Amino acid sequence: MNDTLLATWAVPALAAGSLAWLLPKARARLQLSRAKHRSLAGHARMARRVASMIPGYAYDEAAFFGSDGAPAEVQARRRAGLQQLAQGFRDRYPRSVAATAELRGSLPDLRFTGSYRVPFQYSPYLREQLGVGAVLQSSAGVTVEDLDGNVFFDLTGSYGVNLLGYDAYKECIDEAVARARALGPVLGAYHPATQEVVERLKRVSGLDAVSFHMSGTEAVMQAVRLARYHTKRSHLVRFCGAYHGWWEDVQPGPGNPAPVRETYTLKDMDPKSLKVLASRRDIACVLVNPLQALHPNQAAPGDSSLIDSSRRAGYEREAYTGWLKELRRVCTERGIVLIFDEVFVGFRLAPGGAQEYFGIQADLVTYGKTLGGGLPVGVVCGRDELMQRFRPERPADICFARGTFNAHPYVMNAMLAFLRRLDTAPVRELYEGLEERWIARCQRFNRRMAEEGLPVRFSHLSSIWTVSYTAPSRYNWMLQYYLRWHGLALSWVGTGRLIFSLNYGDAEVDAVLERFVAAAKQMREDGWWWTDPAHTDQKIRRGILKELLRRRFTLTT
Repeated sequence: MNDTLLATWAVPALAAGSLAWLLPKARARLQLSRAKHRSLAGHARMARRVASMIPGYAYDEAAFFGSDGAPAEVQARRRAGLQQLAQGFRDRYPRSVAATAELRGSLPDLRFTGSYRVPFQYSPYLREQLGVGAVLQSSAGVTVEDLDGNVFFDLTGSYGVNLLGYDAYKECIDEAVARARALGPVLGAYHPATQEVVERLKRVSGLDAVSFHMSGTEAVMQAVRLARYHTKRSHLVRFCGAYHGWWEDVQPGPGNPAPVRETYTLKDMDPKSLKVLASRRDIACVLVNPLQALHPNQAAPGDSSLIDSSRRAGYEREAYTGWLKELRRVCTERGIVLIFDEVFVGFRLAPGGAQEYFGIQADLVTYGKTLGGGLPVGVVCGRDELMQRFRPERPADICFARGTFNAHPYVMNAMLAFLRRLDTAPVRELYEGLEERWIARCQRFNRRMAEEGLPVRFSHLSSIWTVSYTAPSRYNWMLQYYLRWHGLALSWVGTGRLIFSLNYGDAEVDAVLERFVAAAKQMREDGWWWTDPAHTDQKIRRGILKELLRRRFTLTT
């Protein structure tokens, strides 16, 4: 009888205990799920699965020109326009295109960038018709020159490196070579320039200690490792769409062969994300890339994904500053390390970087690209207690990070030359009225496009711009080739990222505008922006989805 009573009471009690144990976990899991962005970019595992199911295929000539159902007359204009452009490229850029083609056979980077300039369905046919050069021989002012002597206004920004103009970096490198020549490439010991570099970086960052690395990716890796080491927590938080380098923990999803492990990807600028940070006990650090202020919760824009005209961007300084302040508050309360990844935007917004611009002090900040004065570098600055790499009370418990080329004498001196330039009167003048100047320039571009009736608009974060399109189209990615024909050099991502150096004057900006208008007009005349009144971006996406499913079904049956 007692056993029966015990069983009668034990089962409900056990169930209640299990429920009490499971409910908090279920609640935390639900809270985490609600803080993820609804797009594939916010769900890395799902994105990887979807990417693995997309079939590879290429359009033939007919489909290339008529994938949007354009009438025969429009397709004929497109065909004639591409033929004219292709012949022009062959005549104007022969040496540059030939050198690039020769390199491509042994340089996988070129094979990758060449294949992903445009949506994959169009890429093979386009590459057969239109060779693009990727080899340059000189730079001066705000221009670059290819092997055939063609001069382009540079909008690549060398992936963010070129802040002050190429001439300034040439001077930095020349100064570095002269100062470092006596010591040469001696590694392990430090060049005397290192002391001044460290002091200047401490002033710029507002932090206590510095470590040197060879790239921005390495710097972010070390910052995350230090955060995990000192907090004794496992997970990092990144925000949807943000780029922090190519290593596994900060790039979950497509492009990363490793599975998601100890990374939470949360919605940018969303209170649900703050609730996750305020409640979980396993979060070591939060990574912030201030460039995301231009396109929150979206991946870096590139023409390879430009299948319609739904690309959008926009920047609201007050709103993003408010978000960063709330993020700072929660991280402080929870003992979470706040890391500013300024590898890309560093010093574009202000002499003190994004921290100065937004008025936020991070716990760790990473720099790279432009800071090296034209040479490769990665830097971590941080609070002294977070930068420590060992525990005196446990001598075998260390946080190792070292590299043969860290603090290379030539790099240290190039960095010193750049940091000294930041304090000169000419460079300080570049920062005076910086925001108002670039706002006015962007507005001028948009007004002109509207006046010309062109379906192109610009958004910007200071001197970093992106192009959006106002009419539904499957062919917006063609604009990059017309821009090149009219003397504007873009990086391989195309119109998704235009990067001006700060030494662009009004005359050069106006020249870029005129070339942009001429390129867009020629593209319009060649029929690429024809659209059926019934077309919408949603219908374009649905049509592509049906096409993918048909191809997938055909390949599996």
